[in-house]
Amino acid sequence: MSFVPPPYPYDRLDGLKALCAQHEGGLIDCSIGTPIDPPPAGALEILAEARGARGYPPSIGTDEYRDACSDWMQRRFGIEIPRSQVAACVGTKEFVASLAHHLHLRHPERDTVLFPAISYPTYAMGATLAGLRAVAVRVTADGLDLNSIDPADAQRALLLWSNSPSNPTGGCDNLAAVAAWGRSHNVVVASDECYVEFSWNRPGETILSHGTEGVIAVHSISKRSNLAGIRAGFYAGDPDIVSYLASVRQHAGLMVPAPVQAMVAAAYNDDEHVKVQRDRYRKRLAVLSTALEAVGYSAPLPNGGFYLWISKPGLDGWGIAHELAAASGMLVSPGELYGELGFAYARIAVVQSDALIGVAAQRIVQNLA
Repeated sequence: MSFVPPPYPYDRLDGLKALCAQHEGGLIDCSIGTPIDPPPAGALEILAEARGARGYPPSIGTDEYRDACSDWMQRRFGIEIPRSQVAACVGTKEFVASLAHHLHLRHPERDTVLFPAISYPTYAMGATLAGLRAVAVRVTADGLDLNSIDPADAQRALLLWSNSPSNPTGGCDNLAAVAAWGRSHNVVVASDECYVEFSWNRPGETILSHGTEGVIAVHSISKRSNLAGIRAGFYAGDPDIVSYLASVRQHAGLMVPAPVQAMVAAAYNDDEHVKVQRDRYRKRLAVLSTALEAVGYSAPLPNGGFYLWISKPGLDGWGIAHELAAASGMLVSPGELYGELGFAYARIAVVQSDALIGVAAQRIVQNLA
């Protein structure tokens, strides 16, 4: 039987949009983590210069691009990752979706991708697109439960994904343990760290602080700098893995446009705008958490990220989404979109303005108290 793509997860929310639209001002879309706040002005000015637009950019990334990423990791995490161990990607979603396929070309004897049981759907989809087994790993409040991995699955594993801080739960993995598990089982570990700038209860962490052997970290400018539309990120770590992937991706013609590379370098060289964005998200998380807790929801503040992972007795994720759409005009994502174990939850992305988040919170208290 030929492959039939499943419905795109967020397309399944279309039926709730009409319910939200009945409210004055229309829906308040907190379903997808699309940033709405201003990007750094200096980076926009660099983009307008259109540097290098006439020629083909290096697939691995310009020296300026990779140096900016390396310098940011030194400032952010206190680690030295040389330019040779850093490479560009065309937004991290395409990297997540294609990594298993590219690694399987090198290791065809391994056919399994391990990923968090509650997680961003593209980890599992990347395995499917590569024709591989996608095997979910149990998740606890302490992150990936590495002891729950079946030894038979570990033996067949090509790749283990970590996402810390987690989308959607906001939890954080023990990255030292994740790296050690990968090395002990000869399994490549990919650590998706795109929310690391929004770590709330402890300093942001990269898996590369525990060595680069057998591991790569994946970072995105989308969340950090409100630049999801320009599609750029980077991966860094094990020099052999980075070199191999850069070569394969060059053959595939995967290139970040040169003007975008110049823009991203400028954004990574600027930390001040991130401090402003952190304050915005922290405030919005607190406003909605307080309102939801007041009307019977469990809506704890996350350890990281800009999502609330919420539940309410008597309702599953779709019931929560329906109740909040009707009561507040806010569109949220049922937890089932992130795996079967998310069935009883819903995710709220605090990516609307302070004013709209305030409107939603006020309606929740008024209409559900």
